[in-house]
Formats: sequence, structure tokens, C-alpha cells
Amino acid sequence: MRSFLLGIFSLFLIPILGWGQDVQYSQYYANPIYLNPAMVGSTSMSRVGFNFRNQWPALDQTFLAYTAYFDHYEERYNSGFSIIFQGANESFTETSWNEVGLGYSYRLQLSEDRFIQAGIQGSFITRDAYFGRVIFGSQLDINRGSIDLSGNGFAGGESQVRDVDAHAGLVYYGKRAWFGASLGHLLSPDISYLVEGTSRLPQKISLHGGYRFSLDPGFINDYFNNTDQERSFSVGFNYKQQGQFSQLDLGTEFFFDPLALGLWYRGLPTKYDLPNHESLVAMLGVSLDSGLDVGYSFDFPISAYSLGRSGGSHELSVRYVFSSQSSGKKRYQPLPSFRY
Repeated sequence: MRSFLLGIFSLFLIPILGWGQDVQYSQYYANPIYLNPAMVGSTSMSRVGFNFRNQWPALDQTFLAYTAYFDHYEERYNSGFSIIFQGANESFTETSWNEVGLGYSYRLQLSEDRFIQAGIQGSFITRDAYFGRVIFGSQLDINRGSIDLSGNGFAGGESQVRDVDAHAGLVYYGKRAWFGASLGHLLSPDISYLVEGTSRLPQKISLHGGYRFSLDPGFINDYFNNTDQERSFSVGFNYKQQGQFSQLDLGTEFFFDPLALGLWYRGLPTKYDLPNHESLVAMLGVSLDSGLDVGYSFDFPISAYSLGRSGGSHELSVRYVFSSQSSGKKRYQPLPSFRY
């Protein structure tokens, strides 16, 4: 009975502790502003995008996350501007997190095909929760094997947190290689639902980069003429550390215009008694000449938390880059990173 109660407590505690870490997207290059504020305006044009993630759908309770953003590059000032809306919802505790942020980046041209971009973002954050159904450790009587359901320490079970935050980043890219670094939660916003200021969100460090190899071009027959088909193979990494936790993603992406195929491994040994291998991520994307990109990915768990128990994770990304042909804007070399 004691192990059963401990299991219940651990299960109920996971969603609460989870809000002490950032949402993790598999298609993070399709969510560029969330990855690094320095990527604001990286297309040299205007861009709008949306990302949606459904994590572990086989569980009785859901965990959903979303991001919606718009960014624009203004050539006259070598600057990019953005607005981003993002959030997540966990159904068991009815916990939600929402953030709206404004971003700015500046591009410095080092040579004909080498650039550095620096960016910063300021955000307003809201966190809301209902803990009426949550069982806390103070309600567990381990010796008697019982649970006190008379109360959980929250008046009415409802709680709200409001705070501000800031993020910053830097990215270098050339014709084939790129490397970026970002620092999230510079202000370490308050995340405590009990006593103000007693618990703050840890800062997050992210290092990401890669290299794109150009393959022999092909041709696409559209029944009237042949057009060049871009073909490339990219390798990349994304290392993240937040608080006591760290993670490394390693992956590849093949692009055979208009299709993109990607495969990622996610996992990193830790000094804690946690699974070293988390998941394999498979991705399929379509990039159209109109500027529309659509991507879908699925996380296959390879840890003890199997596919049958969790259901994996589904993720969808949609974005549109507005053409510069009608506006007459100069098209800078695009960031040679993964498309998704």
C-alpha cells in the first residue's frame, strides 16, 4: 500500500513539476522565435507561423502546447520585429500557461555570405491552475495507508500567477553552416502558486547548430518544362540545459524539393536516476514554392515510458513566408538551418 501511495503522489506531482521546465518542441526550427530570439527576421521577409503539440495522448489526461508568431525584416534598419503568442495546458490540474512577447533582432553582415544576428524578447506571462483534484504529499499518511481528501492547502483550489520575462540570443550563419546560442528566462519569473517569490523558473541555455551538404540537383517535370530541384542533406544538434536537467538532440534532414524527411535522436545521460534515452523523432514536411511549409512529426518513445503507455507525441507546424518579388525587397541568403 505504501508503494501504491508513493506512486500516486509521484504521478500527480509530475504535471506540477513539469511547469518548472519549458515546453519541448520536436520541430524547433519550424518554431524559430521560440528557439532563439535572434532568428526574428531570418527570412529577410515577412513570416507567419503556427505550431501545435499533443504529448502522450494515450494518457487519460492531456498535455497540449501551441505557438503562433509573426515576424518581419526591415531592410532599412537591418532589423527584425516579431510578436509571439504561446502557451500550454495540462488537463488534470487544469493548469495553463500563456505568454505574449515582442521581439527585436539586428543583423550584421560580415561578408557577402556570412551574417550575425542578435535578438531580444520581452514577454508577459500568465499562469492559472485549479488544484481541487490534486493529491499532495501532506495528504498522504504513509504509515496508515490512507489519503486525507478533506483539503489540499488551496482555498477554492484556484491560483493565478502574473509576471514578466525576457529572452536573448545570438546566431551566426554562412552559406552552409550555422551556430546559435540563446538564454531564456533572464528575469527568472515567479512560478509559485503558494507564496510569491519562493519558486522561480530556472534560466535555460540552448546551443544549436549544424551543417548543410548540397547534393547533386535534379529536375522536376511539370508537364511543360523541367525546373531545378534542390537536394540537400543536413546534420544538426540542439543542446538544452535548464536547472538540474539537460538534453541533447542529434538529427539529420533530407530535402528533396518539395519534400523534407527528418530523423532525430533525443537523449542524454544524466547523474540522476532518469532514462538516458527519451525518443526518436520522425518528421515529414512539404515546402511549396508559394511560401507555404507544412510539417508533421511523431515522437517514438525509447525509454521505459513506452509507446503503448504514452501514445508518443504528435506535432504539427504550418508557416507562410511572404514573397519579396512584388515588394522589390532584396533577398538575403536564408539561414541554412533545418526547415523543421
